[in-house]
Amino acid sequence: MLGSLIWILGVGFLLGQGARSLKLPPLVGMIGAGILIGPQGLDRLAPVVLATADQWRSLAVMVILMKAGLGLDRDKLQQQGTVALRLGLLPATGEAIAVAIAAMALLHFDFPTALLLGCILGAESPAVIVPGMLRLKQLGWGVAKGIPDAILTGSALSDVLLLLVFSLLLNLLTQTPSAGVTLGSLTLTPLQLLPFQLLTQIGGGLLLGYLAAHGVRLILVRWRWTQNPVQDLLVAALVAMGLVLGAEMLPLFSGYMAVMTLGFFLVELDAPLARRLRQGFDGLWRVAEIILFVLLGAAIAFETLASILGPGLLILAVGTLIGRAIGWGLATWGSNWTRRERVFLLAGNSAKATVQAAIGAIPLAAGVPGGDRILALAALSILITAPLGAWAIPTFAPKLLQRGTVDPTKVNRDRPITLLAAVDTSPHAAAVLTKAAELARRCDGHVIVLHVVTPTDSTPQLEALAARAAQHLADIRHDFQTLTGPIAATILTTAAQHHVDEIILGKRTDQGGAIGSVSQTLLTTSTLPTILVDRNPSA
Repeated sequence: MLGSLIWILGVGFLLGQGARSLKLPPLVGMIGAGILIGPQGLDRLAPVVLATADQWRSLAVMVILMKAGLGLDRDKLQQQGTVALRLGLLPATGEAIAVAIAAMALLHFDFPTALLLGCILGAESPAVIVPGMLRLKQLGWGVAKGIPDAILTGSALSDVLLLLVFSLLLNLLTQTPSAGVTLGSLTLTPLQLLPFQLLTQIGGGLLLGYLAAHGVRLILVRWRWTQNPVQDLLVAALVAMGLVLGAEMLPLFSGYMAVMTLGFFLVELDAPLARRLRQGFDGLWRVAEIILFVLLGAAIAFETLASILGPGLLILAVGTLIGRAIGWGLATWGSNWTRRERVFLLAGNSAKATVQAAIGAIPLAAGVPGGDRILALAALSILITAPLGAWAIPTFAPKLLQRGTVDPTKVNRDRPITLLAAVDTSPHAAAVLTKAAELARRCDGHVIVLHVVTPTDSTPQLEALAARAAQHLADIRHDFQTLTGPIAATILTTAAQHHVDEIILGKRTDQGGAIGSVSQTLLTTSTLPTILVDRNPSA
């Protein structure tokens, strides 16, 4: 098993980075890695790993749903009103019905089997949609209207709905005992029980997620049972995984909904804790996504896939371009979304991967007629829509959405902090370099040491300044630059070119105690935080 994990992480990472270098979504390379080392290729994965693939996928889904919950914005959801709720119900329902009708016509499935297929193909992939929407929130695309938040919430709700209907249809097709309920003279069939079960699943998930958030905060903040962010992450991940496993053993609530609710309420209850956990789950996802998509690639059976390719592509097109498109139109009807923003849903709300990988093989294992074709269609939907969705979200967001102000309390920075230390050749430059080093160590940042050359500077002085910078920043990524020009303007231009986050420079004062002209110019004209360091080392 250890050898298989090395193959998964090693090859998955390398091919994912290779895909990124070719301007392709990394998951394309990861799926390719699964095909390469899986049963269809080199067959380097141990049977025990393939047999426990569902558990690995559950772990990955838990991580991505916690990321989604920790990134939700209550204010934006309230601003959207019922749009998020409608996005969770109507597009998925429309696609499931359209797929069922197409499958009955093209594959000659009966209606229950066709609708079962519709539930599988209609589910949205949190593994593609959640990172994509959180990335848009980091960059500000669509945040003014809360579009990423609405898509995130709607995606989770739609998966809960379709997974519940899927389980009921599977019971019907495998002739399990009736799940109906008799209350006196009133008998409710499984179909009539569906609305009550749906409300129970969602309501139970919301309640348990809310209670779990209070419990996590009690352990990590009130009782302080942990001493560092790694232990915080461990506790939160264990609670979230417990919710997922608990839902499997006691199917009275949605584990997916509970995990997402846990993250959401942690933001509401304790924003500093949520920020620390958000950073931890971001790092955890870097590993989980490799495992998830490599195992997806390893599960693909090409023989059946080839036999179903033509009808499968048509079914996917009908489901997305007709059924889901109608649902999108109804879900955003009467909202403040523009036509371009509604068109973005085709890119941002269509990807399939996680749910299809998790349940696509269940009908075949349960003996449902046509189960092999259902599995092949699930695999086809992953191969077509997951790479397209991962590519389309960042590609079309700048073309179709408006850019707004980013809320730093709801997202993590996706690039390292860059600091600009403006120094001169005087001995007091050491104070600026010391401050820059202190700040960079706190955030693992990158420092640009800038000296604007003056006519009085000599080569030995510049060499000494470079050596001093190297000494103070020996354990920090840094660059030393010398430029010519007006000092204040050159500092501002360099900061803009390198996307600097903060400027650090020495505090020069005249005999009357007034701040020097360079410092005054930067304080009054720069939009970046500017730190003035007293040039007196003893101060």
